[in-house]
Amino acid sequence: MATLKVGLVSPEREVWSGEAKMVVAQTIEGQLGIMPGHAPVLGVLLDGSVVKIEPADGGEWITAAVGSGFFSIADDEVSVLAEQAELGSEVVVSDARQDLDEALKAGDADSTAERRARARLRAAGAEA
Repeated sequence: MATLKVGLVSPEREVWSGEAKMVVAQTIEGQLGIMPGHAPVLGVLLDGSVVKIEPADGGEWITAAVGSGFFSIADDEVSVLAEQAELGSEVVVSDARQDLDEALKAGDADSTAERRARARLRAAGAEA
């Protein structure tokens, strides 16, 4: 079975890497599903979105909240390079909810802080 080699990195660390069946990323132009054999693409990640990865070993989907950045696809290799990235399993839901509350109280509709807090909650499975 064909797979994708995936690397999800931020400036601080490698967040996740491995073999995958599929990757789903939200771009500034819409959602993109990536499977083996996908045409080469260079895209811009939507700030405050979630990247989902279906591991090749059949394990549970990996979800990560991402800030701005970009991704590239070439020869069944997917690189996701995000300014900020956090696995859903690492999100402290109470902290993310507090960040969302603070962003909403600031009154700046659709702020970067609000989008990122909502993405962290979605990645953790605790919809905002």
